[in-house]
Amino acid sequence: MKPALVGDIGGTNARFALWRDNQLHHVRVLATADYTSPEQAIAAYLDEQGIARGELTAVCLAVAGPVHGDEFRFTNSHWRLSRQAFCKTLQVERLQLINDFSAMALGMTRLQEGEFRVVCEGEADLSRPALVIGPGTGLGVGSLLSLGDQRWLALPGEGGHVDLPVGNAREAAIRQLIELEIGHVSAETVLSGGGLVRLYQAICALDGHAPAFKSPAEITDAALAGDAVALSVIEQFCRFLGRVAGNNVLTLGGRGGVYIVGGVIPRFAELFLRSGFAGSFADKGCMSGYFKGVPVWLVTAEFSGLLGAGVALQQA
Repeated sequence: MKPALVGDIGGTNARFALWRDNQLHHVRVLATADYTSPEQAIAAYLDEQGIARGELTAVCLAVAGPVHGDEFRFTNSHWRLSRQAFCKTLQVERLQLINDFSAMALGMTRLQEGEFRVVCEGEADLSRPALVIGPGTGLGVGSLLSLGDQRWLALPGEGGHVDLPVGNAREAAIRQLIELEIGHVSAETVLSGGGLVRLYQAICALDGHAPAFKSPAEITDAALAGDAVALSVIEQFCRFLGRVAGNNVLTLGGRGGVYIVGGVIPRFAELFLRSGFAGSFADKGCMSGYFKGVPVWLVTAEFSGLLGAGVALQQA
């Protein structure tokens, strides 16, 4: 039986796999910077697997950004994609494009034991939407709703680009410093890999420290080693994430639970679990009680977006 191909393409990495028997096979991760287009990267993957053009039954790609029309422009990379040109180049009859966090949301339906950790205890109400949110190259936000009979609806959106919320005077001062530098301050401006560096610089300026670190990895490593400034940055990062996640839960009525995904948080999982995330998450004044019993999980599964692309193919 001919295979299908699934892909999960972010700003930094593109993950590809073959989809057979509702499972992933031959997963590969390629750097987007190494290829001029998704077609070139997929061609290299197919060559590696010994699959000729025209042998795929279908392709489903999870892509970072809003999906509509023939042409798709990736939000956080130089890649572009035309559906017609893609199908012609790779000799594919059916190309399905879905938002990357719609795929991530669908991937949550395939989580296994050991692939998540409990952040906030609670019981998911499966009649209500679940929130999927994750800092990575950008800040992805998606939602998931059970339709019954093992079918799911993933609702795409661009919730990472909402305004960054603040809950106290210090957070307002941090936001003001960032706004003076770049203008509009979205949640993604801070809650992403690059945003971690921007937050570090703002906190250094606010507290009178000379910046010593230049990359997310350096800041994270310093925090894990006990550096006080880096620890304060990680703590504030977690608190901002809690505020954004809480706002989304109120907007969605998201008592189906919250899945924290993406590449940033797992790098400092223990610090995150001890952070003020949970307090900021439920810090909503008269609506704080709404969050009682809403479960939150930190997802550590490696290829949820790819699995979600497979689930999308399966449901189609």
